[in-house]
Amino acid sequence: MSANRPGIAITGTGSYLPKRVMTNADLEKMVDTSDEWILSRTGIRERHIAEEGEGVCAMGAAAGRQALAQAGVAPEEVDLIVLGSFTPDIYLPSGSCLIQDMIGAKRAVCFDMAAACSVFLYALETARCMIASGAYKTALVIGAEKLSPFVDWDDRRTCVLFGDGAGAAVVQSGKETMGRGMIANVMGSDGSLAHLLTVPGMGSRHRLTAEHILNKDVCIKMAGNEVFKHAVRCMSDAAQKVLDMAGMSMEEVAVVVPHQANMRIIQAIENRLEGLKGKFYVNLERVGNMSGASVPVALDEAARTGVVKKGDVVLTVVFGAGFTWGASLLEWGY
Repeated sequence: MSANRPGIAITGTGSYLPKRVMTNADLEKMVDTSDEWILSRTGIRERHIAEEGEGVCAMGAAAGRQALAQAGVAPEEVDLIVLGSFTPDIYLPSGSCLIQDMIGAKRAVCFDMAAACSVFLYALETARCMIASGAYKTALVIGAEKLSPFVDWDDRRTCVLFGDGAGAAVVQSGKETMGRGMIANVMGSDGSLAHLLTVPGMGSRHRLTAEHILNKDVCIKMAGNEVFKHAVRCMSDAAQKVLDMAGMSMEEVAVVVPHQANMRIIQAIENRLEGLKGKFYVNLERVGNMSGASVPVALDEAARTGVVKKGDVVLTVVFGAGFTWGASLLEWGY
């Protein structure tokens, strides 16, 4: 947990969605499902799917360029790049280094983070701490995922959920107009529940074989009901904790940007936190669950459409595999 010093804030955002759109009607042709079934259980109508060869780094770089342009920051001014993703283009070198080269941020220190759907908030807080240390002044934080290669397209319970995309934010210190900036943050994890949401066949524990692929061990496996229960509890608790830490009420929050996992999860959280009803920004219907890209894409959309305005207090809440979760309070800086 941390109550943050003023003067460190998001000064620009950006996002990227692949051109290809997969609708529920498209999925009806692939698995035993229907638009009504998907919409009633998830709230999703369509999702964006990256083309073959279009990876996390290209998407992240596109979102990053937008964020830098919004902030009025040249690539050469970036001190730090943090990429949050569990679906990197390749495992060596890090995707952040590839993005650094793509955007020309020659001075930046680069590294990747993995915390599943919670990773953008984790990366944002890491960047804030590194800026607060005085070692860095300008960070580019990116959440980007290409989930489509890890989806079991024969499993109607999971294949309807996920989409691809990227979002980014510039985080800076020292600007007079920032107000309180990044106000407070809470995070949590529970590794004892890791088996409930996993991709079991990827990683160094076992050499990847044809058997892993045939058994679909390289696809996302999820115990949906259990994930739902823990997601609602953890995100609701984190939201209340971060407000308590900041000494703020729900009435002071202008907009809530939740992880766009499932409409039923979002509605359950809204019902638990009655003071925040009607304040949730949801783009799930159009983009699906993009894991670590969900919150930054939604933040960028909300800012660009005027839903989030300068001076607004924004609450973000996240939950992901691990399990991981968290919440952040931001005073919008632009």
